[in-house]
Amino acid sequence: MSGTARATPGRKARTLYIAGDSTAAQKYADAAPETGWGMALPFFVHRDLQVANHAVNGRSSKSFVEEGRLEVILSSIREGDLLVIQFAHNDEKVGDPSRYTEPWSTYQEYLRLYVDGARARGARPVLATPVERRRFDAGGVALPSHGEYPAAMRVLAREARVPLLDVQVLSLALWQELGVEESKKYFNWTATEQDNTHFNPPGAVAVARMVVRELVRTRVLGARDVRRIDEVIPESWITWPEAIA
Repeated sequence: MSGTARATPGRKARTLYIAGDSTAAQKYADAAPETGWGMALPFFVHRDLQVANHAVNGRSSKSFVEEGRLEVILSSIREGDLLVIQFAHNDEKVGDPSRYTEPWSTYQEYLRLYVDGARARGARPVLATPVERRRFDAGGVALPSHGEYPAAMRVLAREARVPLLDVQVLSLALWQELGVEESKKYFNWTATEQDNTHFNPPGAVAVARMVVRELVRTRVLGARDVRRIDEVIPESWITWPEAIA
């Protein structure tokens, strides 16, 4: 889903690109009610900031590059645009050499390709730590699930002077606040599925709101770039188009 490209007179239209995995990706009718947070992001940004969601199910920082998906973004990104980069869920798959990266070496090396590629084209890279899965211990404490990947991204952000959206910390705190039962209402729990990784519309909206608030906090976006940041977003605004054959 993309935001409206119509620009307000006197303001330069920009594009916010998303490079990421299934937690952010566009979902289609056959996957409903599963919803990527990137689908809800346009509700929170001004119409002059178009959202180009390139996140794809199952990709890691490595496989996204190896499949040529980063190059697609870099072929169209322009000066003044933004590139939000969120990976780790699939980088963690040790048994899959096509996707696995090691946090303190190859993960950081691949992330640098996104950062350097965006900067070379006059765009601004933004790193986002991976949104947390829904996991609780027997005492109801929300548990982190991404190992060393968030820490590795934080270090890279400091070293490369890249804005960091710490979605991992914020989402873990939100799941803790909601608790074991209420947090289920944000994930793709249905009569036939108990999915603690992917979101339904309320979850996608909550994470998108989190991302936008972080973009404002880090001064990547200003107050005039965002909208509805504290408003209720109706679930009916989320739609799932038919998949392209």
